[in-house]
Amino acid sequence: MTIAFTINGRRCEVDESRGDERLIDFLHDELNLTGTKLCCGIAVCRACTVSAKKPPNEAMVPTLACSTPLSLVDGSDITTIEGATPSGGLLPIQEAFLREFAFQCGYCTPGFVMASHIFLDQLAKVPLSREQLDEAIADAIGTHICRCTGYVRYYKALRKIAENFVKGSG
Repeated sequence: MTIAFTINGRRCEVDESRGDERLIDFLHDELNLTGTKLCCGIAVCRACTVSAKKPPNEAMVPTLACSTPLSLVDGSDITTIEGATPSGGLLPIQEAFLREFAFQCGYCTPGFVMASHIFLDQLAKVPLSREQLDEAIADAIGTHICRCTGYVRYYKALRKIAENFVKGSG
């Protein structure tokens, strides 16, 4: 038996005996995708956030690669920071983070980018009212840990992009 999934559009299969292996180890060791960061290792800091879609649900869901075993991603379509970032450019949220000087050391940034990217994808499908926006942003990135204390700038950058998706905006 095998566990099958895609990562950034690349089909991957592993023997089910590897089902307990962490997704982050597979990303780093097998695919050399090191943009997803291992920080706390216990799914608290969220630096290891990637996106997962698992049929029949086609919505992107934040997934913590440091604590997710390969057995749980069977049938999933995983996107890492490398797969989310367009070749030759940046995502709008990455540009916003740069404009707002949101990060200092940058270690947590891939997790913030992925969580924000997922949030904006959901917001594009189901816009919120302006009154709901602050709470929704807090839900999306409020549990991420930035040891350099860039929270206010991450929040400000995400809010500027998210305002384009509120009900009744331009």
